Amino acid sequence: MSKLKAGIIGGAGYTGGELIRLLIHHPQVEIAFVHSKSNAGNALSNVHQDLLGDTDLKFTGELNGNVDLVFLCAGHGEARKFLEGNLSALKGVKLIDLSQDFRLASNKSYPASETIEFVYGLPELNREAIRKASYIANPGCFASSIVLGLLPLAKAGLLDEVYTTGITGSTGAGQGLSQTAHFSWRVNNIQAYKTLRHQHLKEIVETLQHLQPSFSATTNTNGETKVNFIPWRGDFARGIFISSQISCDWEEKDLIELYQEFYEDHPFTFLSTEPIYLKQVVNTNKCIIQVEKVGSKLVVHSILDNLLKGASGQAVQNMNLMFGLNECEGLGLKATGF
Repeated sequence: MSKLKAGIIGGAGYTGGELIRLLIHHPQVEIAFVHSKSNAGNALSNVHQDLLGDTDLKFTGELNGNVDLVFLCAGHGEARKFLEGNLSALKGVKLIDLSQDFRLASNKSYPASETIEFVYGLPELNREAIRKASYIANPGCFASSIVLGLLPLAKAGLLDEVYTTGITGSTGAGQGLSQTAHFSWRVNNIQAYKTLRHQHLKEIVETLQHLQPSFSATTNTNGETKVNFIPWRGDFARGIFISSQISCDWEEKDLIELYQEFYEDHPFTFLSTEPIYLKQVVNTNKCIIQVEKVGSKLVVHSILDNLLKGASGQAVQNMNLMFGLNECEGLGLKATGF
């Protein structure tokens, strides 16, 4: 079998860099080009310095449509603009978009001479649809971590009001510099931000409604969401730790059975019966979940690497499914451990 030819749009950022690292070691893929107008002509290793010795590829400012697949790693809002100007050059090419431009039902279709419809790329929910798809909207990092923790409950119809907190590393803010991305601000520091109004909220609620349609998007006339989410900026580089709380009258042993059954055929999502911690998943494509029952309250903890299972790793997982490869191909990664 000849190798898949893949292109990357927006290869200079964190998700683009992670994607390059995965694909240059993927046994079934050849990177045809990495697009970045601002870095055209520069070696990839000049921007992603850890790639020195791994590849001689250079960034290009030109688009090559002679590929099987293109990953869009452009910023939010930029992917749709890119398609507007380049759709004809990518006719017949499969696409995986890592922005939020096509994730919701209201924006998953792209109007053109022929309608393009994106499939939401969460394999634990849409594996069969992904296998048949040509266009994938890769989920958000916070959305992936929260939703994977709650999907089994949605399938059982157990969701009502959800209270969620989550802490993320600095790479979740992107590579562009801002005050809160600087080391001197992040170190020995923590901050809540976008309280109850994070951009992933609609994505989270809409995804859960696939398995529990009765899970209303709002709780009152003020339009407040059923998922009450407070994100935190953490003092570390990568990873997300989520804790979601609901009222639940099920016994813990029944909940454990529910989760084990739901994820038994999914190779990257696992239930732990011991307390979980972030280093278990950093530098892997895993999501690990733990459930704790205290009285009538259920707390679901879920952890993943925001750049891998929360972004580029999940994109490669989706690529594998789209092209009939082993779902785990190229994703046998080792956790940092220490």
